[in-house]
Amino acid sequence: MSVTQTPLNGRRFVLYLYVAIVAVAGGLGVILGEVVDMGEPPRLFFLVPLPPNGAGFAVYGVVTVAVALGLPLALVSYVSGQEASREDT
Repeated sequence: MSVTQTPLNGRRFVLYLYVAIVAVAGGLGVILGEVVDMGEPPRLFFLVPLPPNGAGFAVYGVVTVAVALGLPLALVSYVSGQEASREDT
């Protein structure tokens, strides 16, 4: 009995993990924004005021986590690509 499985490569795994973490941040933003009275509305990057409800906190959480995790991941991907091209030459 032969079962063929495609291995989950590292980049795909990291991408799925990234999407899952960003989705959790959005879900928690909705829950906390609707259940807990935060008082002051969130401001995205200290510039864009968002409504103090579930949607506002969800947008705040998704964008903040996506940027905070996405920039280092993009930098690591770029540096590893540069290193791989050096090894090829």
